[in-house]
Amino acid sequence: MITNFEQVFEQLRSKSKKRLVAAWAVDDHTINAARLAVEKGIVDATLVGDEKMILDVCKNEGINPKIFKIVNNEDELKSIAQAIDIINAGEGDILMKGLCSTDKYMRGILNKERGLLPPKAVLSHVSVIENPNYHKLIVLGDMAVIPLPDLKQKIAITNYLVNTARALGIEKPKVAVIAATEQMLDGMPACVEAALIAKMADRGQIRNCYVDGPLALDVALSKEAAAIKKLTSPVAGDADCLMFPNIESANVFYKVNSQLCIGVKQSAMVAGAKAPCVLSSRADSIETKLNSIALAALTAK
Repeated sequence: MITNFEQVFEQLRSKSKKRLVAAWAVDDHTINAARLAVEKGIVDATLVGDEKMILDVCKNEGINPKIFKIVNNEDELKSIAQAIDIINAGEGDILMKGLCSTDKYMRGILNKERGLLPPKAVLSHVSVIENPNYHKLIVLGDMAVIPLPDLKQKIAITNYLVNTARALGIEKPKVAVIAATEQMLDGMPACVEAALIAKMADRGQIRNCYVDGPLALDVALSKEAAAIKKLTSPVAGDADCLMFPNIESANVFYKVNSQLCIGVKQSAMVAGAKAPCVLSSRADSIETKLNSIALAALTAK
């Protein structure tokens, strides 16, 4: 089982390299992250965007541009579409967001004629966090794509979390369906749907995992909290995955980790598309973008 990002890189170095295609890759964070991924031997990288801007960044950062394939496209929206065309043509395995905004990036992925959305698929944002205060990696979602998931979407999110955890070597991941309380309160929709998802897993409708819910966050992550509350569960205090009830709660959890927790490492991608799509904030660090490339490479087929 992989328990930190360094182990992710070690595993990827033993596999064949994936092909990264970065859309509107004209900023120093994206280009530096792609450079590090190339230097670590985990990807070959194609940068799509204004070639002059890319070369200026490379010059300022002391990067040899010859380590990349550069596809010149001076228009932001057209560069996103062209990057996606490269993926659809079978010439790339991973899509990455550069300096473009999330809404433009997602519109490209969702485009019915040229996008990466399979028929009837649900896209979801999946993150993996390495927090020194927890004994293993945490897989969570959805903090950026689905604002208020319904039951069907929550089931899809749960399956994406499980698949990601299994890619990290966890044979049967433990999924906590998060609510404000671990009590079954029928007046709280998050509790009701959490209980339904847990029962579906009990009956084999959601496979290859343990699921329990509703669980409050303290109970999901702390064995002590679970013992104090006298909660017996295969998931409580040892969760691999956190499935949040809405975008606000997941987003706040992700950003509290990044802003207030020293030593945290993070990654994020969109699951459910024809290829993994790296989706990190434009303000995210180079390290987070690099970790996101690694996560996408680990899950890419």
